[in-house]
Order: sequence, then structure tokens, then C-alpha cells
Amino acid sequence: MKHSLAGLAAGILAALVATTAFAAPGAIEGVQKQAVNLHAIAMFGIFVLATLGITWWAASRTKSTSDFYTAGGGITGFQNGLAIAGDYMSAATLLGLSSMVFFKGYDGFIYAISFFVGWPIILFLMAERLRNLGKFTFADIASYRLDQNRIRTFAAFGSLTVVCFYLIVQMVGAGQLIQLLFGLDYNYAVVVVGILMMVYVTFGGMVATTWVQIIKAVLLLGGGTALMLLAFSQFGFSFETLFSKAVAAHKDGVKIMGPGSLMADPVSAASLSLGLLFGTAGLPHIMMRFFTVPNAKEARKSVFVATGFIGFFFLVVMVLGLAAITIVGQDPQFFEGGKVGGKLIGGGNMPVMHLAKAVGGDIFLGFLSAVAFATILAVVSGLALAGASAISHDLYARVIKKGDVESAQEMRVTKLASIGIGIVAIVLGILFKDQNVAFLVALTFGVAASVNFPVLILSMYWKGLTTRGALWGGVAGLLSAVGLVILSPAVWVKVMGNAQAVFPYDHPAIISMSVAFAVTWFMSVTDSSQRAKNEAVAYEEQYIRAQTGLGAAAASAH
Repeated sequence: MKHSLAGLAAGILAALVATTAFAAPGAIEGVQKQAVNLHAIAMFGIFVLATLGITWWAASRTKSTSDFYTAGGGITGFQNGLAIAGDYMSAATLLGLSSMVFFKGYDGFIYAISFFVGWPIILFLMAERLRNLGKFTFADIASYRLDQNRIRTFAAFGSLTVVCFYLIVQMVGAGQLIQLLFGLDYNYAVVVVGILMMVYVTFGGMVATTWVQIIKAVLLLGGGTALMLLAFSQFGFSFETLFSKAVAAHKDGVKIMGPGSLMADPVSAASLSLGLLFGTAGLPHIMMRFFTVPNAKEARKSVFVATGFIGFFFLVVMVLGLAAITIVGQDPQFFEGGKVGGKLIGGGNMPVMHLAKAVGGDIFLGFLSAVAFATILAVVSGLALAGASAISHDLYARVIKKGDVESAQEMRVTKLASIGIGIVAIVLGILFKDQNVAFLVALTFGVAASVNFPVLILSMYWKGLTTRGALWGGVAGLLSAVGLVILSPAVWVKVMGNAQAVFPYDHPAIISMSVAFAVTWFMSVTDSSQRAKNEAVAYEEQYIRAQTGLGAAAASAH
């Protein structure tokens, strides 16, 4: 395995160099004569080799399905908190939120606040119960006292839907980033990211994914803070000066300091807030992280650590977006054709990268670009692992094989599923190349809040939940969320090219989440079957385990 991994690493780097060197002139059209950043390429190469080295090391420590899915439950609370922060501080955070502040000002801050406030819900309502009730996936909890086959099947498809939406975000950010650095065509860049993602998950599992996330979180926090200090120093470390200059430089003037188009429609604003608030608790790759710690105490500690790091970094990103309005927005070298106010080189998600070059030169741009790429790789690896585990553990091992499957066989299916998810991610990344990544992640959270969250929270807290209610409510949330996203302006008009959207709002959560809860409640309270009565009785045993952890999966020895 080690020889095959080393050969694959060499092949990936060789392909990158060759493609960069021999790219056709049309391949660099998106970067408009911008010189290829050799510092960035060197740091990018070092990071790829380092993370592949971690994967090589992790492969030798991954001997069972528990190791592969959850690192054997042997990650400490602080380590897991850093890894969660690394998972959550994704391309949407660094690239998408900073660009949203750059273009829209205060509206970007609303996104950041909404992304953040979901964490207290997880800390106080879910962290302990997730660790005590679950083993590998979100479906372990949702199906704890309900019909295993039906609920696991639904939960697997719900998880895969959320994973696919979130993969779009990361692939778009990664593609634009590599396009800027290497001068590669966007499509080639997306393919490179997809291949690397498959390598990390297939060979290293959760051990490799966790350590890549931890290292990337430390680098991102350090690099982002350093960039903020460099940029903020140009305004004398004065927020008043920063705001005044941003207002003077922006085309919308003082309007950027107050709610803009995002808050003009109260339905869209409420729907966005609901999706971001509850969507965090429905992300399968975030839920999996609570099964990597040894007990509920460490699970709580994970959320506390992650919340502190994430909150700090969101504030850093807000400063970066405002600083970029003045520093990047007034510098013609960052615009195609050298015209201020035109299209940014590398795409609309790149203001923070241009800011890094403006205040730190090519070396700092290279460092931050490599860190941003690390961010994306860590997140896509976690997403691919969550999706692959839904296929192998929930569908294959528990539904199809009824639990009668060997560990090696289940892991083999997981690796094949990882490759399939990587291919799907590449295709989706190419289709959605021009979308703002912060906007895309908001859609993802809306789907997660409608599909996974209602079933998950009710399965843990409501004695009256039945298999029929969970299944009907979950399917209703899934169909309404995905259907409304397809019919929304974001897809129906911008992607599919239709003249007018069928559903007038970009964010579906206010409707789809309400539908999911309402259908779940109605179908549960009207279920008078014997199975429903048995499930209500089984809640007592579930409640005791959720509170005490008796019978919960223990950590593996390494």
C-alpha cells in the first residue's frame, strides 16, 4: 500500500507540473497574463507531499471499520475541537464570506453570524447524546429505536444529498484557487482536487482526515490572523479608519454599512437564518466527528473548543473583507484588463487572495493559497468519508447485508464509494463553477436543516416519534428542499438558463423545514400500530443511554 501511495503522489505532482508547463494559451484565459506564482506552487507541492505522508502513516494505523470511520474513538476533545474547526472553516469561510463582505458589506456579516449561532444548539442540545447514542454515522442515532432498514435507507440518502451539495462548494473554491495559482483551466483544477480527495479517504480514513484537518486549522488560524494584522496595520489598527475608507472606496458607499438586498425580502432573510442556524446540526461530516472522541465529556469539550476558534476566525474574515474593499478594490492589477471595478482575476471568490499578495507579496500569497487549499482538501475528505460511510455502513452493511458482513469487505465497499463520490464531486464542481461559494453553502445548510435535523432532533427528544413519522417527514423535507432549490433563481435561472424562477426565493428552509416537522408530527401522532407503541416504550432505554452513556461504544486502543 505504501509503494502504491508514493507512486500515486509522484504521479499527481508530475501531472500538475506537466499540465502547468504545457497548458494551452486558452487555459489561462481566466487569469489574464497574471504570472504563475512559483512560491505558491512550491508551498502547494510541499503541502500535498506532507498530507500524503500523513495518509501513508494513517494507513498503517487503520485496521478496522472503527479506525476507518471514527479513528477508533481515540481523538481527544481538544484535538477534535480543532478538527471540527478545520472542517467548518471551509472555502465558504475564507473565500466566500470575505468576498461577500467585499461586494456587499453588512450582508456578508449577516451570513457569518448565522453560520456561527448554530453551535450553541449543538453544545447544549446534541453533543452528549450524539456521542452516547451513535457509533459511526448519523443513521445510528436516527434508527436507534426505529425500523433499522427504512430509517437507515432514508438517512443514507439524506446524508448523501447534503454531502453532494457541500462538495459543490469546496470544489468550486478549490478549482478557482488552483486556476489562479497555476494558470490551469478550471476543469483540470477540479479534477486534481477530486483525485487528491479520493487518495486521502481511500488510504487513510478518519485518522488521516482528522490530522489533515487539525494541521490545516492551525495554519489557517495563524495565516488568517497574520494577514488581518498586516492589512489592519495599513489603517492604523483603527476600525473607524477602516470603515471610513471602505465606505469611500465601495461603489455603494455608506449602504454597505447596513442591511442590503439580503434583508430587503423578510422571507428570504428568515429562510436563510433558519437554514444556517439549524443546518449545522444536520451536516453528516460534522456529526461524525462526535464519534471520534472517547466519551460525552470530550464531545462537549470538542464543541467548546471549536466554537471559540470558529468565532474568532469569522471576525478575522470580516476584517479581511472590509480591508480588501480599499486595498484590492482600488488596485487595477487585480482586475482583468487592468480596469478597477471590472471582473476580478481568478473569479469573484478571490479578494482575500489578492489581499494577501497586496500586503504580503508572492510569498505570503503562496502560503495562504496553500493553506486555503489545505482547508478545501480537509473538508472534501471529511465529506467524502461521511458519504462513503453512509453507503457502506448504512446501506450495504446494515440494510443489504443485515449486519452479516466482514470488516474488510465493508471497508472495501467504503473505498469504492469514496471513488464514486469523488467522480460525482468533479462533475458537480464543473457544473456550478460561477457561483459564490458562501451562497452555495447557505443552500447546503438549508437542505441539511430540512432533511437531517428534524429527524435527528426528534429521535433524541420526542418519545412520540415513530418510524412512519420519521420516514414520511424526512422524505417530505428532502423532496421539498431539493425541489425548491432546483426551482429557485440560483439553479432554475443561473444554472439551467430559464428566464424566470418557479420558486421566487433562493433559500428553501422556511418552507421545507416546516414541512418536514409538520409531516413528521402528523404521521407520528396518527400512527396507532403496535410497532409505534413498542417504539415509544423503547424510548425509555434510549433516554437512559443518552444521559449516562451506558452501553455506548468505547474508544479503541492504539
